[in-house]
Amino acid sequence: MHIMEGFLPIGHALAWAAASAPFVAHGLYSIKKKVRSQPETKMLLGLSGAFTFTLSALKLPSVTGSCSHPTGTGLGAILFGPTVMSVIGCCVLLLQALLLAHGGITTLGANTFSMAVVGPFVAYGLFRLCRLLHMPFSWAVFMAASGGSLMTYVTTSVQLALAFPDPVGGFMASLVKFGTVFAVTQLPLAISEGLLTVLVFGALRRYSEKQLRDLAVLPGGSGS
Repeated sequence: MHIMEGFLPIGHALAWAAASAPFVAHGLYSIKKKVRSQPETKMLLGLSGAFTFTLSALKLPSVTGSCSHPTGTGLGAILFGPTVMSVIGCCVLLLQALLLAHGGITTLGANTFSMAVVGPFVAYGLFRLCRLLHMPFSWAVFMAASGGSLMTYVTTSVQLALAFPDPVGGFMASLVKFGTVFAVTQLPLAISEGLLTVLVFGALRRYSEKQLRDLAVLPGGSGS
């Protein structure tokens, strides 16, 4: 989802920035509230940011000539909710644009919307749905992380199709083209990301179970 600098028309870039802004603003409020009420969660916030930065910096070439990578936003979305990850994801994307030339400043809003808004909301929603259906915890984590990762690239495909509709087939033809480019590589990456996130949560359950209960990730905490 690292749409490169200057690639989107300026109108599209501004529109996606405006669409992302309310989620980031709410996330800032949520982080401030969470840290004030539960200061011990700072370590998990840092872990979520480091996990997202590391995974989303891994660029893997696609057989279609593009590049894909995991997103890492599912972990933090499950722990803290989707809008907190809007802030963390936006910061990660900004650092990657400045330090690694992944993405860009003008496309930061579009990249934030796909990776740090849609991805976390899908991951959080899938996790809660799976838990509501009494699915095993590890399956809920897997579905959330892999689903959020995959939907990030679906959103990027929509963004590119809106900006560059096919001269003959229009938006739908362009969406199929961009979706195919990303799906070939992103499907196995999403599955791998889901499995890795399950392993991370396995470690967290062993060493930070009380914090998971306090955050209402596991039943029986103060947030339940």
